[in-house]
Amino acid sequence: CMEIIAHAPDMVVTEKGVSDLAQHYLAKANITAFRRLRKTDNNRMARATGATIVSRTDEIQESDLGTNCGLFEMRKIGDEWFAFFEECKDPKACTIMLRGGSKDVLNEIERNLMDAMQVVRNVVHDPKLLPGGGATEMAVAMGLRRAGMQVQGIQQGPYQAVGEAMEIIPRTLASNCGVSVIRSVTALRAKHGAALEENPDGPCHFGLNGVTGELVSMEELGIWEPFSVKVQTIKTAIESACMILRIDDIVSGSKKKGA
Repeated sequence: CMEIIAHAPDMVVTEKGVSDLAQHYLAKANITAFRRLRKTDNNRMARATGATIVSRTDEIQESDLGTNCGLFEMRKIGDEWFAFFEECKDPKACTIMLRGGSKDVLNEIERNLMDAMQVVRNVVHDPKLLPGGGATEMAVAMGLRRAGMQVQGIQQGPYQAVGEAMEIIPRTLASNCGVSVIRSVTALRAKHGAALEENPDGPCHFGLNGVTGELVSMEELGIWEPFSVKVQTIKTAIESACMILRIDDIVSGSKKKGA
């Protein structure tokens, strides 16, 4: 304790326990002690306050002390007490506290928050966006159909099949809205077809409004999706289809061989 008190910190955080005698001496020196923190929480605390985690008290240096925290408070929320380290200067870590009426609601909120943070991460790493509402899928489907028309024979099959599969997204959106799936998808296909005829290289941002089911411009509605997620989804779908086809070939080949 004397080695810790010699550096006059305001707070001591440890992953281990703190004995009653050590708590007495630290409290007498006006030092608050937090014990039995998880390693992940301890690492976040060090990143937020600018401190360095030290294993031995005799190795503590003045530079190891974290001086970036401006305010420390203990607040009672519900039936539990929480420690708040606020007004940190250039923090490298932070904590988001979630509250819910039940454990299921809280888990759902946590999943939604993680999804939102992952979307932001993907946009930061690859700052490209595509229109949502099924606009991208319909544009890809129209492009594949147009490319398939330039191919002769049975080779048109993959183009047509992938094009039809891409329309699943706008169909699902129309079905969830409660509108006519056939009419909505046909109108959206016609909209993209007209835009493709007018300007083959130009974008068409029209998609389905997820609430009303109307055809609207995703640019005006402000519905965008990360480019990296969309590309990875299409790649995964095509690779999965190819894997299933390979398995079918193996099974059919083994049956013929056994016969």
